[in-house]
Amino acid sequence: MIMHRGDQTLAIRALKSAAPYIRMYKGKTFVVKAGGGVFAEADTSRALVEQIGILHYFGVRVVLVHGGGPQLTELSAALGVPTQMVEGRRVTDARSIEVTAMVLNGLINTRLLAMCRDLNIDAVGISGVDAGLVRAHKRPPVKLSRDGELVDFGYVGDIDTVDTTVLKKLLDNGLMPVVSPLSADENGTLLNINADTVAAALGAALGAEKLILCTGTPGILGAVNDPGSLISYTDLAGLKRMREAGQIADGMLPKAKAIEDAIRGGVRRVHVVSYRAPEGILGEVFTNEGTGTLIVADVNALTAAEQQGAT
Repeated sequence: MIMHRGDQTLAIRALKSAAPYIRMYKGKTFVVKAGGGVFAEADTSRALVEQIGILHYFGVRVVLVHGGGPQLTELSAALGVPTQMVEGRRVTDARSIEVTAMVLNGLINTRLLAMCRDLNIDAVGISGVDAGLVRAHKRPPVKLSRDGELVDFGYVGDIDTVDTTVLKKLLDNGLMPVVSPLSADENGTLLNINADTVAAALGAALGAEKLILCTGTPGILGAVNDPGSLISYTDLAGLKRMREAGQIADGMLPKAKAIEDAIRGGVRRVHVVSYRAPEGILGEVFTNEGTGTLIVADVNALTAAEQQGAT
């Protein structure tokens, strides 16, 4: 490829614009969560991992947490295991948990590590089971708020504690952890935990600067089916209003809960960005304008410039 002088000038300007952010975030911890939809297409997966790699090269301590919902649904169907979703969360029976382990700890995690190798990112794959990273218990039957129905989610876990020792050891040695959200209880029974929930818990436990949730939409939308209704920034009170108004529903419900838990747990900023945008993460982190939705504890704490740029 031949780069013309005009292209060089643009590249240099871009680097100069990004330099303050690089200085600001070097040595800080970002937790990035990518849903299984990212991995449906090789080009989309690679573009996302390339962006994460750039953060890693710039000295950001990145922890990548992945889901695998679409792949789990596909394999479950192929094996004749029915899929049941309730309020955006998957019901996991005895057969489903075996498929879950195959997909999350096997298929998705290993494919991500292979991409990291290709891009010269020193990555290590682990799950919530490893070194007691995520300790959980089986969720008891839950009464749904909408109609009072009692639902048993099966082998789905609720987090008790997080021990980030293994993550810190990896990060301190320049390695990028790639985390599957599978966990286990004190008896070693495997439990499936929502990846957004795990990412939020890890972000809080690590005192992360940012939690970045990569989704199939541009960010949080004011109107569920209108990509043009992107909300540039909001806060916990704003999330509550949107949930009460029905603007947050289905798969966004666990994300909203994870966002709230992360911020209340000490994560400074949460970003919801599109994994379909080739520079979705980098544009959100290294520009004033951003590309998705920024969520903070209170928007009144943002400066005027931050509210204008929503970074």
